[in-house]
Amino acid sequence: MMRSRRAGTLLALLLAAGTALAQAPPADAPALRIDGDVRQPLNLSVAQLHAYDAAAQRSYRVTREVNGQQRETTLRGVALRALLEHAVLAERDRLDWRKTVVVVSARDGYRVVFSWPELFNLEAGAAVMVAYERDGQPLADSEGPLTVEAPGDTRSGPRHVKWLQRIEVRVLRD
Repeated sequence: MMRSRRAGTLLALLLAAGTALAQAPPADAPALRIDGDVRQPLNLSVAQLHAYDAAAQRSYRVTREVNGQQRETTLRGVALRALLEHAVLAERDRLDWRKTVVVVSARDGYRVVFSWPELFNLEAGAAVMVAYERDGQPLADSEGPLTVEAPGDTRSGPRHVKWLQRIEVRVLRD
C-alpha cells in the first residue's frame, strides 16, 4: 500500500513537471540573441519585438500550400535591418560593412547567411524580417516563437529559419 502511494505521488510529480516544461515561455522571456561584431549585444523577447516602433515593423502576405490547397496568410514581425541597426556594427575599419555577414541560427543548428550589403542596399534585403505572428496569432509550435522570413528570395525555403535563436554578426577579416 505504501509503495503504491509513493508511486502515485511520483507519477503526479512527473506529470506536473512535464506539463510545466511543455508550456510556452512567457512573452517577456528572451527568445533571440544578437551578438558577434556588434557594439550592443541584444537579448530580445517576443514582447520587445512587438514593441519596436512602427517604422521597424513589417508585414507581408504570402501564399503557401497547406494540405494541398493554396492558402494566403499574413506574417508580421520586425525588419532584420532594424534589429541590426539597434545592435550597431562594431566597425574597426570604415569599410567593415562591405565584408560583414549575418549568420542566422535556429535552435536545431540550421543556419543561413545574409551579407550586410544585401540587407542594407537591396530592396529584397529591406524585406527580410524576424516574424513573430501569422494572421494575428503567435506562430504555430511547428515554427517556434520566432522565424526569419526573406520574402524577396526567389526560392524562400532555404533561408526560412524556424525556431530562430541567434543572429551573429561577423566581419570577415584577412
